[in-house]
Amino acid sequence: MGKDVIVACDFSSAEQTFAFLDKFTGRKPFVKIGMELYYAEGPEIVRQIKARGHRIFLDLKLHDIPNTVKKAMSVLRNLDVDITNLHAAGTTAMMRAALEGLTRPDGTRPLLIAVTQLTSTDQEAMERDLLIRAPMDEVVMHYAETAAKAGLDGVVCSPLEAGKVHQRCGSGFLTVTPGVRFADGDVGDQKRVMTPAAAKAIGSDYIVVGRPITAAADPVAAYERCVAEFCD
Repeated sequence: MGKDVIVACDFSSAEQTFAFLDKFTGRKPFVKIGMELYYAEGPEIVRQIKARGHRIFLDLKLHDIPNTVKKAMSVLRNLDVDITNLHAAGTTAMMRAALEGLTRPDGTRPLLIAVTQLTSTDQEAMERDLLIRAPMDEVVMHYAETAAKAGLDGVVCSPLEAGKVHQRCGSGFLTVTPGVRFADGDVGDQKRVMTPAAAKAIGSDYIVVGRPITAAADPVAAYERCVAEFCD
């Protein structure tokens, strides 16, 4: 599976989303639909974007009791997304239940990946707010290994951790990495960040890029710059 850039369509309406996607008259980017857009527009926005020919990462980060997550995934599997996710902190039982719910009667399913620690979380916040005292790297690796043992396809992690995840879980275990910024860009509220070129060098399989593309003066040029730095 080749590397790719996933564009985070963090918009609050279908109108804004399609105004953005209409700019891409050539290559159709892989897009991420997150909570903001999904909660604003519902599952129909997924169907509409899919009908335009885009691959989709549905980023809803499910985290609940196993039976609830299983039932939710059995609904999401009908949206024909390419990747969806949950929180690894939900435990092995929840992740296995999610896989059961996500698998269609014919045995096919979207890729399922687990969030390890959010890229807005640093060591200090993890210790203060979550009472997790272990080093960030150790926590992320443990969550990744737990997700792999549960049968998931990969994890969402910082690009700083992608190479280590592959060492622990194998090269075929996907790393989807937000927190990517251009060298000359603003890091915003992200704590653990890396450039597209550095993410490529360290082994990320997919990078998720939002504001550096969506807020750029020329989003298509910014996207092509990301592709050139990460994929080519």
